[in-house]
Amino acid sequence: MPLTQSLSTSSSSRLRTHAFTLLAALTLPAATHSLGAQETLPRAAAVEVRARFLTDLDTLQHKFLALAEAIPADKYSWRPAPEVRSIGEAFMHVASEYYVFTPMAYGATPSPLIPRAQGEMQKFESMSNKADVKKHLTEGFAYTRQALAGLDESKITGTQKLFGGDRTIVETTLIMSGDLHEHLGQLISYARMNGIKPPWSK
Repeated sequence: MPLTQSLSTSSSSRLRTHAFTLLAALTLPAATHSLGAQETLPRAAAVEVRARFLTDLDTLQHKFLALAEAIPADKYSWRPAPEVRSIGEAFMHVASEYYVFTPMAYGATPSPLIPRAQGEMQKFESMSNKADVKKHLTEGFAYTRQALAGLDESKITGTQKLFGGDRTIVETTLIMSGDLHEHLGQLISYARMNGIKPPWSK
């Protein structure tokens, strides 16, 4: 999963990241005790991590949609430099993570909407006008939230294959939360560079 450069993050984003770090610190000692042949986390800890992540996803989605609405359609092709994702492409990258990587982080099935063949992710992200962005942010979020919430508790206590490693739910949650907050910060910066104030800013 490519990580694009983020120019800034909101203070609330940083606070949520710190909260996840604290949660990981509290959870990992118990997890380490039970990891081994069973490769599992305590069920209560895994359920709590998922609940916190879903709450964070709700907040992220609210801001992504509000920002997508605030940015005029004619700015969606703007990019800060050649070979860097445009505003529309960055939003569609978030949607692609909803469809593919966020479900994978929990062992759920990625959406078949984006085939796993070379070039398909870039093809999806190129459909980057305002209407496409709003549609896929909404539908991709609905897909990932349903996929995660519907997983049996026994599924989320184990490890998942993500980016070449076997990772616990704590690790995959921190990876996905950090990456999505990075993209929110990126898009806030792009909006500010175009004279657009995020709707939730005072």
